Amino acid sequence: MIGDLLRRLTAPGPEPLPFDDARLALAALLVRIARADGEYEGVEIGRIDRILATRYGLTPFEAAKLRGEAEALEAEAPDTVRFTRAIKEAVPYDDRVKVVEALWAIVLADGARDHEEDAILRLVAPMLGVNDRDSNLARQRVEAGRA
Repeated sequence: MIGDLLRRLTAPGPEPLPFDDARLALAALLVRIARADGEYEGVEIGRIDRILATRYGLTPFEAAKLRGEAEALEAEAPDTVRFTRAIKEAVPYDDRVKVVEALWAIVLADGARDHEEDAILRLVAPMLGVNDRDSNLARQRVEAGRA
């Protein structure tokens, strides 16, 4: 399953992903951001599970299962540039903005803006095709607790 999804994501001119595959790819991106500082901790894992449960209407068990699949995909996914470009091609803009919002929630999960996490998010948002203004508004919504 993971190999097939990676092949579809990295194919020239990828087709829009089916819902389940898009959900998995976006969850893997959450994991990648959380792992960016070399510390993948319980607070980040818990935040990812809550984001997945809320966003996709999952039970805690289903969210944890999706996160586990996303961890495996993230470990095998190509470099962040190719991975995010593939997601950009396969996922509608509004969903990508919501993903950037979720990514900010992961970066801010431990109460601090870690330099490595912050840097990768500032790199990832434009690669997803999300402009600086929308990324900053997403961060502000998270900081204000409105996300």
